Amino acid sequence: MPMIRNLREAVRRVQRLTHRVDLSHPARSPLGSAVVNCVVYRKGVRQLGDCTAAEAVRQVRRHGGFVWIGLHEPTQDEFAGITELFGLHPLAVEDAVDAHQRPKVERYDDTLFTVLKTVTYVTHERLTTTSEVVDTGEIMVFTGADFVITVRHGGHSSLGPLREELEGRPEHLAKGPSAVLHAVVDHVVDHYLDVTDAVQDDIDAVETEVFSQARGTADAGRVYQLKRELLELKRAVAPLDRPLQLLTEHPSPLIDPDIQKYFRDVGDHLAKANEQVSAFDELLNSILQANIAQVTVAQNEDMRKISAWVAIIAVPTMICGVYGMNFDHMPELHWTYGYPLAVAVMATACLLIHRGFRRNGWL
Repeated sequence: MPMIRNLREAVRRVQRLTHRVDLSHPARSPLGSAVVNCVVYRKGVRQLGDCTAAEAVRQVRRHGGFVWIGLHEPTQDEFAGITELFGLHPLAVEDAVDAHQRPKVERYDDTLFTVLKTVTYVTHERLTTTSEVVDTGEIMVFTGADFVITVRHGGHSSLGPLREELEGRPEHLAKGPSAVLHAVVDHVVDHYLDVTDAVQDDIDAVETEVFSQARGTADAGRVYQLKRELLELKRAVAPLDRPLQLLTEHPSPLIDPDIQKYFRDVGDHLAKANEQVSAFDELLNSILQANIAQVTVAQNEDMRKISAWVAIIAVPTMICGVYGMNFDHMPELHWTYGYPLAVAVMATACLLIHRGFRRNGWL
C-alpha cells in the first residue's frame, strides 16, 4: 500500500511539472496584469499579433471569428473597460469580480454566464489534524456570439495549457466560443477526478491505521479533518450537476449543437466524481465510528484491568483493616503463628483471585 501511494504521488509530481505555466509564452501577458491574454481566432486558427481588447473586437466584427480574453483576479476598475466593450450585465460582472459564488449557469440577454469551482490537491507528507488537503478557486466564463471571457480566481487551474491544447485542434476551436466553454468545463471536471483519486490515497492511509493491530496509531482528529476537506470538495462538485444539465439538455443559440453533445461526456465524468465524493463521505463516517468504537473498547479493557486489581487489593485491605481495630479479644491476635497465617491467607486469596481474572481475560 505505501508503494502504491508513493507511485501515485510521483505521477502527480510529473504531471504538475508537465503542466507548469511558462509566462514567456506569447499567449500570456507579463506578471502583474489582470489581462492574462487577448487572442483572436478565425476558423479555429490563432491570429498572430498582440492587440488590445478593443482592437480584437474590431477585427472580429469586421473579418469574423471570435476573441478569447483571459483575466486573473481583476478589480472592478480593471474590468470596467471590458464590461462596457462587450455590454456585460452588472450582476454578472459583480459575481465575476467578487467571486465566492456557487457553480451556476445564467443567461443575460445575448451572453451566457457560467461559474465553475476549481479544485486542486494540496500535497503533504502525512495527514495531520491541520493539514489542508483540498484548495479551491473559481473560473467564470462569459460566452457571447463572438467572444469568450474567462475570469480566474485562485493560484491554480491555469488555462494556459488548455489554450495551447485547443490551438492544436483548430477544427474543434472553429465551432466558436462554445467550444472554449466546453473545454473549460471539461478541464475543471477532469481535475475533480484527479483530486478524488488523490484524496482516496489519504482515506486508504487513515483506514489502514484505524484497523491496524497497533493501538493508538489512529487519530479521530485526522479523520474529522479529512471529512472537512472532503466537504469543501463536495461544495465544488455537487452544485455543478444542475448547471451542466442545463448546458446538456436545453438548446441555446450561444451553444453550437455539435458542441452540446460533448457536454454529455462531461456530465458522465461529473456523475463519477459525485459518486466518489458521496462514497468517500460514507466511508469516512464508518471509519470515524469504527475509531470511536475502538477507543470505547480500549477504555473498557482498561477499566476491567483497574477493577480486577482493585478486587485483588481489597482482600488484604479488608484483613488488615479488621486486625487493625486493636480490640483486646480477637482470634489469633496473640497466637505465635497468627501473623504468618494472616499473610499466607492474604497471599493465597490474592493468587486465587488473580488466577480467576486471568482465566476470564480481565488481566
